Amino acid sequence: MSLAQRVTDIFDEGIQLGHDCAELLVPVIVDAAHMLVECLLAGHKILTCGNGGSAAEAQHFSSEMLNRFEMERPGLPAITLTTDASTLTSIANDDHFAEVFAKQIRALGQPGDMLLALTTSGASPNIINAVRAAHDREMRVLLLSGRGGGPAAEQLTKEDLEIRIPSVSTARTQEMHLVIIHSLCDLIDRRLLGQEA
Repeated sequence: MSLAQRVTDIFDEGIQLGHDCAELLVPVIVDAAHMLVECLLAGHKILTCGNGGSAAEAQHFSSEMLNRFEMERPGLPAITLTTDASTLTSIANDDHFAEVFAKQIRALGQPGDMLLALTTSGASPNIINAVRAAHDREMRVLLLSGRGGGPAAEQLTKEDLEIRIPSVSTARTQEMHLVIIHSLCDLIDRRLLGQEA
């Protein structure tokens, strides 16, 4: 296989998965946007977390909330739990890396806040513990997952919501997570700015 063909295959896989996700996930993405808007309108905040590429996407979402997405508006309260190196390393050093998000959630999370957790496998101990900590703080959870959802999905309650990508590929799942993040940002802005259809 030539390198050019491999690139074409990657595009084709992503396009096909995008079509599959559009057929399966549009209603749950709309529901997720409603959950996030309700949280914000009630004066609460969104905490986000993930590992690796998912950490970058958690940070991406928070930046779109705090600054702006595609329309000018006041900043919205969102905190990424992956960006404070001193906090992350102190928790990992003094306790365990599995607690790096949970300890922050217990300190910063308040009843009515939401946790947006991103994971391609659902098996990361720090994500599983983050979901548990969010429940301890009476927070709802929006889980963006892949594969079978893993143990993280098993922690969800009926108050929570999961958007699961039907793929076992980490790269393709992360690509779809980014599309979902942008969709959520768009729907949040439209609702808050009175442009909801």
